Amino acid sequence: MRHKVEIMGVCIDQGNLEDAYNRCIEFINTKGCKMIITPNTEIIMRAQKDSKLFQIINKADLVIPDGIGLIYASKIQGKGLKERVTGVDLMYKILEYCNENKKSIYILGGKPEVAEKACKNIKNKLPGVEIKGCHDGYFKEEEEINIIENINRLNPDILFVALGVPKQEIFMDKYKEMLSARIVMGVGGSVDVWAGTVKRAPKIYQKLGLEWFYRLLKEPWRYKRMMVLPKFMIKVLFQK
Repeated sequence: MRHKVEIMGVCIDQGNLEDAYNRCIEFINTKGCKMIITPNTEIIMRAQKDSKLFQIINKADLVIPDGIGLIYASKIQGKGLKERVTGVDLMYKILEYCNENKKSIYILGGKPEVAEKACKNIKNKLPGVEIKGCHDGYFKEEEEINIIENINRLNPDILFVALGVPKQEIFMDKYKEMLSARIVMGVGGSVDVWAGTVKRAPKIYQKLGLEWFYRLLKEPWRYKRMMVLPKFMIKVLFQK
């Protein structure tokens, strides 16, 4: 039975990284394609104005709290989210499982050559992962069906989608029922991390829930996007 927490109307699964990982193993070993979404504070706020994104998140098979603001909100409102579960960490755990169990993946999204670099680095680090293919995120809507048909022909166990929010969520929801993969997961910038084009924050920042601050230090032009966090917390306090 799934235990969910509601933050601003968006339902998020309770549990830690291990709980989320165990759910993924269940998905891989059962029929049908399951959709995983990894919202952070910015995405929750966006969903307040985007009804389509709101609905897609709430019908996903697994929704993990990929944002320290969601944990703070849960504590303030007494709702019981245990800890932040990042998409990049869950992706790594899934890849480790694929490495140990000879499962296959396909990566869709990212800038040209980024997905290829990510696949190469995954294969170097986890040689047991079977990489069925990849495709960058620069394609037209009329090309989508051909891409889906090609992915199904290659028949990966897991499809990682990195098209950015909300494009990746809309894409996954649109084609979930057509996919032969067992999992379709929105991974956003995780592919850039694997490609080496973006570096994760040092462990101390991760542990303190300050990855957002590290990114702001490295990319100060993102400050306008970061302003969503205080807006989110004010809204949480008024809803308490």
